[in-house]
Amino acid sequence: MSILFSKLPLKKQVLQTRLVVSPMCQYSAVEGHATNWHLVHLGQFAIGKASTIIQEATAVLPEGRISYGDLGLWKDEHIPALKEIVDFVHEQGALIGIQLAHAGRKASTEKPWISRSQLAPTHENGWQTVGPSAMPFHEKDHPPIAIATEDIKNIVQAFQNAAKRAVSVGYDIIEIHGAHGYLIHQFLSPLTNLRTDAYGGSFENRSRLLVEIIEAVKTVLEEQSLWLRISATDWAEGGWDIEEAVKLAKLVESMGVEVIDVSSGGNVHHQNIHVKENYQVPFAERIKAETNLVTGTVGLIKNAQQAETILKEQKADLIFIGRAYLQNPHLTTQFARDLGVDIEWLPQYERGKETL
Repeated sequence: MSILFSKLPLKKQVLQTRLVVSPMCQYSAVEGHATNWHLVHLGQFAIGKASTIIQEATAVLPEGRISYGDLGLWKDEHIPALKEIVDFVHEQGALIGIQLAHAGRKASTEKPWISRSQLAPTHENGWQTVGPSAMPFHEKDHPPIAIATEDIKNIVQAFQNAAKRAVSVGYDIIEIHGAHGYLIHQFLSPLTNLRTDAYGGSFENRSRLLVEIIEAVKTVLEEQSLWLRISATDWAEGGWDIEEAVKLAKLVESMGVEVIDVSSGGNVHHQNIHVKENYQVPFAERIKAETNLVTGTVGLIKNAQQAETILKEQKADLIFIGRAYLQNPHLTTQFARDLGVDIEWLPQYERGKETL
């Protein structure tokens, strides 16, 4: 029996497979509003029998967007278009989550297919960025403004407000984005957090923003499962590392986080990542071994047997896949065929299955 196609019960939901569609930014929103692109993009995975789909990083504040094309949930007006997407995914029998995010100093960028440059605050599509400290990601970037201690509560409130809206939309999963060098990760890492107040210095202080966000978000959840994406290491000397990541995992487990989505990197420009097959799996394996969290792994997982082996060797509980789903939105059915698993297709597509 395939583990990849076995069910995984959570406290209030059941994942029908161990495959999860990773959140993938599309840079196709208008003033934070979802468009038909997002409906088709996310809907195609549900049609292709993906059982769990996580929507791209969705900003809790307009200045928290990575680019001017990012989705947002900082106001009620964003709700209707997102609800259309969620309802469609549910109609196909899949679960859907939303990744709530704030980009911090890595915000205000151009769409990546135009340029990967940051846009200055004076640009028509740019704005002033913020961060734990006044250090830019690139030397040529416009420096962020260090967030005043008294203003941090506004960011925590924004995460709570967005989570409350997400609950009203009907998302099954709320994932907090604490990875890839965005705001929460910037606070966690000693390379980007040079603060001397209650939010800087020690591990406890650097973790404080995330702790406060989790506490705030939990108060508005109903049947939703709370997930967290982290970078397990900065891949840079003196930075955030797997030891602190394990410590954080134990902390958030005690706070009610149910699933930890383990990635790495993205925080500093001088990172030195050793990219190879399964290069991030050991981080998930370590966290799985030392906590009771449901643990997901990501990165260069390209085929069904590779994913199945990771699960069989108990290195992770879930397989998060992004790029391969962009190449083949029906990757779930492909993986099932590769592993000799007969899964039910949606009736509209059933005759396609018969020709295989």
